[in-house]
Amino acid sequence: MPDKKKSLLDFWEDQVKKSHTSSNYFFRKSPSHYHMMLLVMSAYKLNEKLSVEELKTKLFKTSRPKSALIINEACEKGFFLLEKTSTDQRIKNINPVNLYKRV
Repeated sequence: MPDKKKSLLDFWEDQVKKSHTSSNYFFRKSPSHYHMMLLVMSAYKLNEKLSVEELKTKLFKTSRPKSALIINEACEKGFFLLEKTSTDQRIKNINPVNLYKRV
């Protein structure tokens, strides 16, 4: 495993240890849930903006409507936040909540 991926995995493991156990269950529901978590945390770790539309496109073997349901469920449960961009109000970036961010 390349060092970059290993450090990202270590980063996520550290964040999960700091978080509540409901997130452990939620992100293990399906491969798509886990993949979504990896994509969002990877974008956060690399200081990249990730829009909801990009996330829907990147989730493998998941239809766009199913991706939207998973994203909405994660936001409703308080794992991720949606933030509108200042340039285009239609675009929403997805970010982890402060609970998952390094302090």
